[in-house]
Amino acid sequence: MVALVGGGGKTSLMFALGCHHGAGTVLTTTTRMDSRWTGDATVLLRPTPDQLAEALGKADPVLVWDRIDGDKAVGVGPSVPATWSPHADRVIVEADGSRGMPAKAPGPHEPVLPDGATTVVAVMGADSLDRVIEDRCHRPLRVAAVVGCSPYERLNPERAASLLLHPDGSRRGVGESQRFTVAITKVGLTNRTLVDHLVSELRDRSPTTGIVLIADMDQG
Repeated sequence: MVALVGGGGKTSLMFALGCHHGAGTVLTTTTRMDSRWTGDATVLLRPTPDQLAEALGKADPVLVWDRIDGDKAVGVGPSVPATWSPHADRVIVEADGSRGMPAKAPGPHEPVLPDGATTVVAVMGADSLDRVIEDRCHRPLRVAAVVGCSPYERLNPERAASLLLHPDGSRRGVGESQRFTVAITKVGLTNRTLVDHLVSELRDRSPTTGIVLIADMDQG
């Protein structure tokens, strides 16, 4: 079971993973998400075990929500995804919210990690690098406190690495037995030098942390 936390790009990454793996994959959230964004997934609300098993037998991934409230889909409780393991080959959970900002620090009750998660992926958009924290981060005061600066200073690669690896940052709630990976999204020609600097910082500080770079398709 994979839990996605951190900044913007989690939903896109979740659907990309679902599209890649296809049949046997459950996608869900333990928070809220846009109910209009379903990708190619089959949507189920509070499915029974039989309903879930039937849907998982088809080619597309299955997207499970608790209910729909207007334009928002309400996710499941953190204990629910583990109950799907007898039927699913893999479960991918969006376990955090960032209000569209590319970087964030968690609030007091965040993230909402699902029980039994084996891998936690911390997402950060490269478009947050070297930008003013107040302008490009969700919960900027918390970000500033974690990295030790003013919210009106820039999130340089050193500070970004601190945010990603800090136990009050993206590693909040991650256990020693869980794999931890950083996914940097929106990587392009204009920010590649900053991204390379961030990758170097992460490797120096935490050699066991996995690092994935995801290209910004808008840059062609």
